Amino acid sequence: MRKLLTVTVALLVLLAFPSSARAGDARLWPVGERPTVVRAWAPPATPYGPGHRGVDLAAPIEAPVRAVTDGRVFFAGGIAGRGVVSLELPDTGDPPLRTTYEPVTPTVRKGEEVTAGEVVGTLQLPTGHCPLAAPSCLHWGLLRGDTYLNPLTLLDPSLMHGGRSRLLPVWGWEWPGAWPGGLFG
Repeated sequence: MRKLLTVTVALLVLLAFPSSARAGDARLWPVGERPTVVRAWAPPATPYGPGHRGVDLAAPIEAPVRAVTDGRVFFAGGIAGRGVVSLELPDTGDPPLRTTYEPVTPTVRKGEEVTAGEVVGTLQLPTGHCPLAAPSCLHWGLLRGDTYLNPLTLLDPSLMHGGRSRLLPVWGWEWPGAWPGGLFG
């Protein structure tokens, strides 16, 4: 029975504190440590309808912009007067997921492999896209084919809510009834 308890505790520890060495688990914010989301994702009702096809993150001009996960540079250049970097994420289905970052001055080239946390560009001067509350911001998008998705879904939940969940003891509480099968002895 003690072996069962030991294995159960070990499993809980692995689930609560996953290894960051597993492929695809490296998740971090593209700018800063915990940037303010100044404009949230608001998907359009129709493909060409109004909406916000990404999130805007407050960041200072010339802030380094990082890849949120491993990928391959799909595009790095200008579109409509804005610098854009788009990364294709491996092993994410067909068509694969792509993240986009704008407005940035790219520091990478099409076809390059990048790793999570690697700088892919620097934030350019604002282009009028940011709300007045944030004079400069990074627009971060996520697509699968032509379908826009919420890029915040790429983040580990601990990055969104300020830390990992932890099991804490509840002092003064007693098990309602007998321990099943003499669990501790």
